[in-house]
Amino acid sequence: MVFPPLVEPVAELSEDERTRTARHRVLAGFGDLAQRRLAAAHVAVVGAGGLGSPAVLALAAAGVGTITVIDDDRVEASNLQRQVMHRVTDVGAPKVDSAVRIAGDLSPTTLVRAVPALLTPGNARQLLAGAHVVIDGTDTFETREAVAAACDSLGVPLVWGVVQEFHAQATVFWSAPPAGALPVRLADLYPPDAGREAPSCAQVGVLGALCLQVGALLATEAVKLITGVGEPLLGRVLVIDALRGRTDEVPLRPASDGGTTPAEPERRASAATTAIPQLSPAEALAAHRGGAVLLDVREPFETDRGVIPGSVLLPLGEVLADPSRVEAENVVVVCQVGMRAQRAAAALRGAGVAASVLAGGIDAWTRDGAAVRA
Repeated sequence: MVFPPLVEPVAELSEDERTRTARHRVLAGFGDLAQRRLAAAHVAVVGAGGLGSPAVLALAAAGVGTITVIDDDRVEASNLQRQVMHRVTDVGAPKVDSAVRIAGDLSPTTLVRAVPALLTPGNARQLLAGAHVVIDGTDTFETREAVAAACDSLGVPLVWGVVQEFHAQATVFWSAPPAGALPVRLADLYPPDAGREAPSCAQVGVLGALCLQVGALLATEAVKLITGVGEPLLGRVLVIDALRGRTDEVPLRPASDGGTTPAEPERRASAATTAIPQLSPAEALAAHRGGAVLLDVREPFETDRGVIPGSVLLPLGEVLADPSRVEAENVVVVCQVGMRAQRAAAALRGAGVAASVLAGGIDAWTRDGAAVRA
């Protein structure tokens, strides 16, 4: 569904800006008018990390007039694999400083408002007020929920994305869309507290190049909303599987009871989870003693630090590529915290293997291992 543009255009662009954005202005259906809308727009980007970095780069290059970047974090060396806005010389500096520098290098007419603060439920509405569009590039569900609640209250469209390992999701939430469109909120995809137990990137990793892809996608959605060009992802979730080179789309509708019932993607995820047995360390040990294979799907650099004795080692990517390589009737899948094991178990069960998961992964085994062995 095409929506009307969010922003009234500036009267005209400078000659330098007309030259800089020439390839936009010759786009069919875009033209000078849409470019002038971008120049008048204000986008708030929450998080200057893996998703926020490419989003800020793309928005500045596109000629967005004002970008507010909110992040209280400082650059670490481990950020540089995916957070392309920062440089080695930025390590230790506030992340928002990189946004100011890089946007100025790309687009002298773009104003970057750097906010080196932690967004919380208490200040979110104030920090996001005045933005035409908000992009959420944060990495904790507590912050995502605070951003979503503020956007719902303000009636501002929220462009949302998440990346973990080799997978990503992107969509648009909007509590007050134009007439004819249904409001869709974060709670329609993830009910309150549903994602709080998700592992961090530090635990399970993330493909850096995928962050660039998704961050640019989020910026594209913001551009579409600002200019009224194209169909935003409201009511649709884009699901990306980088390992298989696949992009799928899942419809997302408002929850029937006002937000407390999971929408279709969440129902499917819940059904998949409940279908796979979750074993405690004691139960996994008993299954192994009863003949089940312990399949550790972590990467070699992880298994080098230690494994459960008797485990078969096969990285997740190899399991997903060819589940038939696992020649066993009964398997307990192990990873660091349980998320990768879920995916491996689902693939194995699809191939006819009776697969279960060590709930909590190696972390749970290490925590409870002494009691288990006793």
